[in-house]
Amino acid sequence: MNLRRDVFQAIADPTRRAILLLLASQSLTAGAIASNFDTARPTVSKHLQILTECELLKQEQTGREIYYHLNPNKMKEIADFIEPFRQMWDDRFNKLESIMKNYQSKK
Repeated sequence: MNLRRDVFQAIADPTRRAILLLLASQSLTAGAIASNFDTARPTVSKHLQILTECELLKQEQTGREIYYHLNPNKMKEIADFIEPFRQMWDDRFNKLESIMKNYQSKK
């Protein structure tokens, strides 16, 4: 049975988030990605495997090299899920700011 990994579980790991940030600006090979971390290459490979299984990363083979790059469609799914929460907190902070300004003006 092949269980699909949860995307939010994948991005909960700080190393995987760092990999996503690294790949936000350019596609890199596993070796180039691993050179940015103080962990063993197999550990980075496992992180890449998880991110790929979650479809956050795509692989593209160029000659002998496999390049990893972000999957913008999957990243948008995450952003779309988080957006209502961001809006809720923006509204709450705006209300708090309004209350504080009102309080300051009454002093």
